[in-house]
Amino acid sequence: MSTEYTPPTDPLDILHADHEILIVNKPSGLLSVPGKGPHLADCLIARIQDVFPQALLIHRLDRDTSGVMVFALTPHAQRHIGLQFEKRQTKKTYVARVAGRLEPKTGTVDLPLIVDWPNRPKQMVCHETGKAAQTDWRVMNATDAESRVRMFPKTGRSHQLRVHMLALGHPILGDPFYAEGPARDDHARLMLHSEELRLRHPDGGEGIRFRAKAPF
Repeated sequence: MSTEYTPPTDPLDILHADHEILIVNKPSGLLSVPGKGPHLADCLIARIQDVFPQALLIHRLDRDTSGVMVFALTPHAQRHIGLQFEKRQTKKTYVARVAGRLEPKTGTVDLPLIVDWPNRPKQMVCHETGKAAQTDWRVMNATDAESRVRMFPKTGRSHQLRVHMLALGHPILGDPFYAEGPARDDHARLMLHSEELRLRHPDGGEGIRFRAKAPF
């Protein structure tokens, strides 16, 4: 996998837009927010603000992760949904392909995470100084070579799903940071996708959910 930043040029994939919120299916390979330096200026929030100048960031997905993201179109929506993320009231579902046969069929990873400073932006498990992180998982189907897994993070730590799967001995396929050899090199992208997001609408509090099918 190339480490150069060559983001995809696909048009915006808008799943929903109303007077308060915008839901977008982010492509893999595109930063959520600008990186450091002009070569990393192209990002999802910039592309969205070209069309919706009032759009505001609420959360992020890793550059190589695809899938459902919510943006606010008013300061009220940004505060309202930001609090839902903070209080862990949103429900997120991810799909991934991981190396090897993941067993048992369901389980929970409860391992605290912290940035691996010498190897930033990598994260690592640390029981002394890490922040609490929990991920539920369920295997959808599996062969000896790989497993297709749904993951339900209870917390939202950086690289959480990627490090938790690695900790189980089943790195996510195509992961440039945590997979090695063929598990990393034989895949054109990180096999991780934000499939579904559930939240309460900032205008009235009704529960809503948005889905985008995994492209792999």
